[in-house]
Amino acid sequence: MKYVQYEAQDRIGYITLNRPEKRNALSFEMVTELKEVFARAEQDDNAKVIVLRARGEAFCAGADLEYLRQLQEFSFEQNFADSTHLKELYLQIYTLKKVVIAQIQGHALAGGCGLATVCDFSFAVPEANFGYTEVRIGFVPAIVMVFLIRKIGEARARALLLSGSLCSAHEAHHLGLVNEVLPGPELADEVKAFALNLVESNSGYSMSVTKQMIARVQSLGLDEALTFAAEMNAKARASDDCKRGIAAFLNKEKLQW
Repeated sequence: MKYVQYEAQDRIGYITLNRPEKRNALSFEMVTELKEVFARAEQDDNAKVIVLRARGEAFCAGADLEYLRQLQEFSFEQNFADSTHLKELYLQIYTLKKVVIAQIQGHALAGGCGLATVCDFSFAVPEANFGYTEVRIGFVPAIVMVFLIRKIGEARARALLLSGSLCSAHEAHHLGLVNEVLPGPELADEVKAFALNLVESNSGYSMSVTKQMIARVQSLGLDEALTFAAEMNAKARASDDCKRGIAAFLNKEKLQW
């Protein structure tokens, strides 16, 4: 692929944005490649957890400027199709059956901040800035707000989306957008250690089901959500992973997943 690279090591799948000369800006082609690679990683038996990372100074600067110029000539139908293309990527990552960790070594802006938002965990360097800057160019952070409000709540999301202002990695951490801020030289190693802990300590089945439930229960009414939760609880009890886990716990054995 031209813009995205993929490899699996130590049961961790690494998806790397590889357009550093354009600050890893999103284009139609790059979104297409990302969708293809995430689908591949989801089916890869050699990857239990996914890390999304990038080459160059920026994690992702949002939409490619030349691509934005092209969009001005699109019809509504063409723009709707293009917006749907990006929506499908965000939803794919958000509901992927495997945990996705964002390794953010530089600025994550607009659509790039959207990528960080839909990941399950985000680790960033102190120098990284975050922001949904769409309102500053007459655009709207339409798709990402659906996920951002879920992630950090309406009040905090409203402040970020309406102001279009940037926030530091430490501010993003305070808001709940970033899980941990780490010095640049430590970022890759700490992300790998975190990913390996998930790989070795947690059931892949359990993480997958838990992630799918988090995505769904928020759209259900209370009674419906609880009924769904009870059904998933019952199904989990019959899973091979649950049987292995309970047996190991009762026998005081250390389980290696």
